[in-house]
Amino acid sequence: MKKNPKNGSKEPRIIPRAAHNVTRAEFSKSALKVLYRLNKAGYQAFLVGGCVRDAMLELHPKDFDVATDATPEEVKALFGNCRLIGRRFRLAHVRFGREIIEVATFRAAAIHEHDDHHSDDEGRILRDNVYGSIDEDVWRRDFTCNALYYNIADFSIWDYTDGFEDVKKKRIVLIGDPEKRMREDPVRMLRAVRFAAKLEFEIDEPVIRAIDHHSHLLTNVPAARLFDEFLKLFQAGNAERTFDLLRDHGLFREMFPATAEELDADADFMRFTRAALQNTDRRVKQGKSVTPMFLLGVFLWLPVKKLAEIRRSEEKMSESQALALAAYEIVAQQQRRISIPKRFTVPMREMLSLQPRFEFKRGKRAMKLLDHRRFRAAYDFMLLLSEVGQGSEETAKFWTDVQTQSAAERATSFQLGQPTGQKNRRPRRRRRKKSTQSP
Repeated sequence: MKKNPKNGSKEPRIIPRAAHNVTRAEFSKSALKVLYRLNKAGYQAFLVGGCVRDAMLELHPKDFDVATDATPEEVKALFGNCRLIGRRFRLAHVRFGREIIEVATFRAAAIHEHDDHHSDDEGRILRDNVYGSIDEDVWRRDFTCNALYYNIADFSIWDYTDGFEDVKKKRIVLIGDPEKRMREDPVRMLRAVRFAAKLEFEIDEPVIRAIDHHSHLLTNVPAARLFDEFLKLFQAGNAERTFDLLRDHGLFREMFPATAEELDADADFMRFTRAALQNTDRRVKQGKSVTPMFLLGVFLWLPVKKLAEIRRSEEKMSESQALALAAYEIVAQQQRRISIPKRFTVPMREMLSLQPRFEFKRGKRAMKLLDHRRFRAAYDFMLLLSEVGQGSEETAKFWTDVQTQSAAERATSFQLGQPTGQKNRRPRRRRRKKSTQSP
């Protein structure tokens, strides 16, 4: 555990360019432009956080955060392509095409009544815009591995917290008192897990104890912010390891209470969930797209399925209708923990409600399923259920085969009397002309 010295005057360990492996070739040209312009204007300019850590680990960083003694307004004055964002943390975003370089002003601890800083009753920071020096800023960082500063002036690394050694030892160590830091921002618990999963680091024991004590504080975090964290946790290619760590430390239950309850009781559901996580990681590693809709559907599948059975017993409706209704209700409950945007909940409900339709393989209505806008996602979901023994292999093979068949072959598969596209037409009766002659 790294502590902030009482006088805040601890000198950094400055690691010269010759003593570390971080090279400017690892950083984007846009990030370097921001650093050089700030430095030329007389401001301090450092790359800080994950990009320095990942460069040390040769993981080729993609996101670049700049820390400086320039205020947000001073940064904006230097860059025409800059806009200021945020209320909780005031930041400058410098845009280069699609790339955004985030520039933050060094922060200090709030010590005066008029300081722009506010916390809730649990100690969670709601607003923090008290500016300071780099010697103060470092103690506001979360983990030592994220508190390394790369100085563009001489290409050295400044290390106040022994983060350089912690990166080498592959350890997640929290700066300051872990109990207090977790109360300040409970999302740090998720960040600890995310970094441990991504980097294959071990979480420091005091950090683990603080997570165990404060996991319930995740319920105080805005639901929209937790959705952003969900994306980072499960779409970075380390979903399965992240899932295991979240469950080990009681955090998954705080995010998905209904899912956690079913996972504890149903081994088949756990097997299905794990297969989906492995599939997600595989797609990320292959450079394929992933959508949060699919994994959210997996997590909520058994709660939805059980509620659908109850709804069918209460009133007369089809299995698809019951699944659609149950999915709507379960999603509404889940929204209290994680705010899932409508652009994901709507297709997810459709994907789940389509599952019973795969059992029908005869007739035009069955064949129309191929044209449904959610067919591909629903098919992948059904295929995954089949792969873990929770669906029919014969059904999975049927729907796999028909996708590559010709129109004539498909008509035969669906047992239609004629190729698709051809309509039965009744013979047209010819009207007899009336005789114009009088009888």
